[in-house]
Amino acid sequence: MNTYILEHVQHVVKISTQVLGRRSMMVVACEMRWRMNMDVAPNELGLREQNKVEKSQRIRIAARELFSKHGYESATLRQIAKRAHVGLGTVFNYAQDKRDLVFLIFNEELAAVTDLALRTTHSHRPLLDQLVGIYKPHYEYFSKNPALSRILLKELTFYSEGKQAATFQEIRERLISGIENAVHTAQQEGRIRSQAEARLVARHIFFVSSGAIRWWIASLRPDPHEGLTELRRLLEVQINGLDPHPRKPPKANKPSLSLRLNGARSRKNGNTARRARADLS
Repeated sequence: MNTYILEHVQHVVKISTQVLGRRSMMVVACEMRWRMNMDVAPNELGLREQNKVEKSQRIRIAARELFSKHGYESATLRQIAKRAHVGLGTVFNYAQDKRDLVFLIFNEELAAVTDLALRTTHSHRPLLDQLVGIYKPHYEYFSKNPALSRILLKELTFYSEGKQAATFQEIRERLISGIENAVHTAQQEGRIRSQAEARLVARHIFFVSSGAIRWWIASLRPDPHEGLTELRRLLEVQINGLDPHPRKPPKANKPSLSLRLNGARSRKNGNTARRARADLS
């Protein structure tokens, strides 16, 4: 097996072990073997396809190392190509620009983190607990390498074009759809009062959580527990609302005292007249 591929697989499995746990690590490892066709002999896979996979992994590793060492702004595509032992033109086969390289590094790992996050949406716990559970793997993952995570979270704003954009958007869409499903289920089971469109609520939750993660990762030493505690407080405000108690309909206006007295006199006079007629008959 190529050394660069081995290093990349070991890195992804390490991240998966830290974030997903040992059992999930085995699942990710098996998936990685399938994705990279390690069990397929070179003559079956084709030397050309195998070469493309190897180059992609070398570029990922080189970009990760240089971004971590020199920072996103200082690292150049030429340096990354040299570190990966490929031509500059080859880099552009996998990434449109330096920003695209960031997502070439992260997409595979973000997909694994999202898979874990979506398992929480199938429970019937309070919605607030579900949402914190969804974002717990993200906080733990980003805290492993804050410097690289800051680059990712900065560059994903308005990220819609690039060779890696479609993959990233699919991962993001899966996350929002998972939140939507959790909201819809909570509405059906009466665990939340709002009957607003579940998709709209999910987007609102996603926007609040994305902002909370950026606020948290900007700290000097981002601690996932502290970040999740703050996220819970923000989502609690969102779920409860600023006016959590439904307003009661206004009571009908009571008739004035004079009208009530006049009504009582009318009823009394009417009763007296009926008794008088009864006596005459």
